[in-house]
Amino acid sequence: MTAAARLAAMDSLPAEDLCQMVEIALSALVNVMNQETTLLRAGHMRKAGVLTPEKTRLAQDYVGFARSVQRQSARLAVEAPDAVARLRQGHERLATQMAENLRVLATARMVTEDLLTDVAKVVGQQNRARAYGRAGTIAVDPSSSARGIAVNRAL
Repeated sequence: MTAAARLAAMDSLPAEDLCQMVEIALSALVNVMNQETTLLRAGHMRKAGVLTPEKTRLAQDYVGFARSVQRQSARLAVEAPDAVARLRQGHERLATQMAENLRVLATARMVTEDLLTDVAKVVGQQNRARAYGRAGTIAVDPSSSARGIAVNRAL
């Protein structure tokens, strides 16, 4: 089935059916994001990362449904006004969950970067050469100190 045929099939669904499919996708996306946020808050980065493929798939599904709802908004408002109201509420829940998720991700990233910076400083201090310079003081050889730590920013 081509993309155009899938769009046409989705757009031709009865209003209640389309709204119900969107609600299911929306609810699943909010639940996965909530799980991810909970895991991140608890410091379980790897477990949260496992949810990424599912979250991506659900987000793609939701975007496809949301576009269909946008294309069919006039028809849906007439045929299923209560379902459209529920979708608006669900979308607000998603926006709230996304804001919380982003806040927790930003905090986790900041904490991680602070830890890595502190570790790099300590490692750099430990790797300094202990040799006396011309003035009779311990000279610091800049080439022997730590140059930093590589950070994977994929999180």
